[in-house]
Amino acid sequence: MTDTAEKTALILGATGGIGGAIARKLLAKGWRIRALNRDAAKAAQKAPDFEWIQGDAMNAGDVLRAAQGAELIVHGVNPPGYRDWEKLVLPMLDNTVAAARVVGARIVLPGTVYNFGPDAFPVLTEESPQHPVTKKGRIRVEMEKRLKVAAENGNSVIIVRAGDFFGPGATGNSWFSAMVTPGKPVKTIKNPTRYGIGHQWAYLPDVAETVVRLVERADQLPAFAVYHMDGHFDHDGKQIVEAIKRVTGSTAKITAFPWWIVPLAAPFVTLMREVKEMRYLWTEKMRMKNDRLVATLGEEPHTDLDEGVRQALISLGCLPAR
Repeated sequence: MTDTAEKTALILGATGGIGGAIARKLLAKGWRIRALNRDAAKAAQKAPDFEWIQGDAMNAGDVLRAAQGAELIVHGVNPPGYRDWEKLVLPMLDNTVAAARVVGARIVLPGTVYNFGPDAFPVLTEESPQHPVTKKGRIRVEMEKRLKVAAENGNSVIIVRAGDFFGPGATGNSWFSAMVTPGKPVKTIKNPTRYGIGHQWAYLPDVAETVVRLVERADQLPAFAVYHMDGHFDHDGKQIVEAIKRVTGSTAKITAFPWWIVPLAAPFVTLMREVKEMRYLWTEKMRMKNDRLVATLGEEPHTDLDEGVRQALISLGCLPAR
């Protein structure tokens, strides 16, 4: 799949962080980008180079209509604000699978570490046991199970699992945005990581570049292809915060993230309930191995940490654009 002339990719979640990043990378490689959105006119104002289709990923007919003529469907759509995952996530994926089956498209799913519980730590490979301890993790496991069945029934699938996203386009719910105050110069950095505990980060443009390179080699991949990214591994819990200080040239104060407030707010705030469930990812040593990815691509796309942090802060309005 190296000749992208006249090839069309349908992006579900093109206004989101990872969906938008993959869409822009594919566009730069010559793909025609089609995107489904519930307010296509508004979305087109922000990304006029995409072909916007009015519709909802929860509507099977809308997804099938948008998928006509597409060789690739990127399933990067998630419910906003972590709400109603158990009601929305799997039906949306089923609509993607059904549409891909009809039009013969390959499916790409940006994956996460949520599939894994502490029993699989500290080193995660693509075959590590998946015993999630959270609701969101269990849904993620089920998503991949359904995609594996789809691959066994004729659909090709690529899954790229990565750590916590940061960089241009990352959502306001990202952990990186919680470490600083968006829209303001950095004066305090709230570090959620316990010192000495490694944490996996992923720079969004690197994830998108990885996906696109795999798509370009898709005909050489297995029908159900799963890869881990190493991304930026913060081996001691200090690397990200120190990079923020270097990039801003500031004497910003580093404080611990106020975890104490999470259980207090969890009964009332959906996001805080999710954060409470996911805390184990910040208290346990864990690292994803990218050996399979490197064997396939020859290398993992990797932006320098300081440059990635700089672009992330610019996108959050914490630094002026250069």
